[in-house]
Amino acid sequence: MASLGIPQNTIAVLQKYNIRFQKKYGQNFLIDPHVLEKIIRAAGVTKDDFVLEIGPGIGTMTQYLCEHAREVMAVEIDENLIPVLHDTLSEYDNITIVNQDILKMDIREAAQKYNGGRPIKVVANLPYYITTPIIMELFESHVPLQSVTVMVQREVAERMQAVPGGKEYGALSLAVQYYAEAEIIANVPPNCFMPRPTVGSAVIRLSCHQERPVQVQDEKFLFRVIRASFNQRRKTLQNGLANDAGLPVTKEQAAHALEQLGLPAAIRGERLSLQDFAALSDLLQSSIL
Repeated sequence: MASLGIPQNTIAVLQKYNIRFQKKYGQNFLIDPHVLEKIIRAAGVTKDDFVLEIGPGIGTMTQYLCEHAREVMAVEIDENLIPVLHDTLSEYDNITIVNQDILKMDIREAAQKYNGGRPIKVVANLPYYITTPIIMELFESHVPLQSVTVMVQREVAERMQAVPGGKEYGALSLAVQYYAEAEIIANVPPNCFMPRPTVGSAVIRLSCHQERPVQVQDEKFLFRVIRASFNQRRKTLQNGLANDAGLPVTKEQAAHALEQLGLPAAIRGERLSLQDFAALSDLLQSSIL
């Protein structure tokens, strides 16, 4: 099968199978070999690796992954693309094609079966409408991960690697940076896809921490505090915490915790680092127990 990184080969497959792009699955197929090579390099895929690919589409990046990895599992939600994948990947014997919703799949079990429970690499051109749920599911389900290298909407990539104080910085920045070091590898214009998306894209590599950068009494409580702090960005942090129905914190308790940390009463969540939030979370938890 000819390389699908070349646009005319992609068009030939689309015509052969009369493929209609499924808007509900956010399908935009990558048609630029240089970008594909950049993704493989950024992910550092070697013959020692088991790679999980989410949303392989017609198998464009999967071909590259099969050339470089020991074993690839491609998980595709659109059942219409399964026969296409069996065709475009027929030359490879190191691929397993799975027709499933990644959010309903037991990835830990796959890592155990195909990689002996050792950390896996995830590589994907993610559907933009569901990027955050997929990434957070990977992290929160404690799948053994070495790295996650993904194509996402550029604005989302910028939020993932944002630092305190900027308008991009928020709950997603903190959640991702709790689990991994985020680095944008390349910006990718719309003309590298078929059909062309209306937004710019970026390749971001999330290199997973072997040890969390902060230690907290309760991880779930930490993220409840973080979410509450950004739900109403224009409000002060203490008001945001006190107004959140899911958090049993009074304005007085929030004010006292901020005072203990030496932070101003009128501070907003976007000014706090992950370390600040960890300390705040532990203080608040102690005050409500």
